Amino acid sequence: MTMLKDILEFNEDFVQEKKYEPFITTKYPDKHIVVLSCMDTRLVELLPKAMNLRNGDVKIVKSAGALISHPFGAVMRSLLVAVYELQADEVYVVGHYDCGMSAIDPELMLGKMVDRGVSTETIKMMEYSGIDLKDFLRGFGDVATSVVKSVDTIRNHPLMVKSIPVHGLVIDPNTGRLDLIADGSK
Repeated sequence: MTMLKDILEFNEDFVQEKKYEPFITTKYPDKHIVVLSCMDTRLVELLPKAMNLRNGDVKIVKSAGALISHPFGAVMRSLLVAVYELQADEVYVVGHYDCGMSAIDPELMLGKMVDRGVSTETIKMMEYSGIDLKDFLRGFGDVATSVVKSVDTIRNHPLMVKSIPVHGLVIDPNTGRLDLIADGSK
C-alpha cells in the first residue's frame, strides 16, 4: 500500500491553509554551508537541531552512510553546485554511530534483490559487464574512517577550491552529540 493518497490530501490542506509560509526562504543558504549526511531517519530533525540549523540556513545532501561512492557522481556534483552556484563556503560531512551502512552485507542485499524480482540474469550480466556489485553495495566498518574518506575525497577533488574548509563529524543518533573527526579550518 502506498502513502501517495494520504500525502496528496495532506498537501492540499497544507497549501490551501498557507502552512508553508513559515518556511519561505531563498535558495541560498543563510549560513553558507553545505552538509553531507546520511539518509538515516533519526537524523531528519535531530541533525539540524544539533547543529543549530533552521530552514534556509544550509544545503543538505544525503546519501547512505554520508558516502561519496564516486568522485564524479551525483553526490559530489551536488557539493560542487552548493559551493560554486549556491554560495556555500564550508562543507560538513556528518556520519553517525549505529549506521546501517556499517552492517551491509552485499551478498544478502543481492539475495533481497532477487527475492523482490531482480533476475539473476540481470545481476550476472552486470557483473559480466565489469560492474563489481559486491564492491558497489559494500558498506563500511568504522564510521570515523568512512567520514575521513569522504572528507579526503572532497578536499582532494580536482574541481573543489582548496580554500573551502571541509569538516568531518560523527553524530550520536540518540543524543545529538557531535564528535569532531576532521577540522577543515586547520
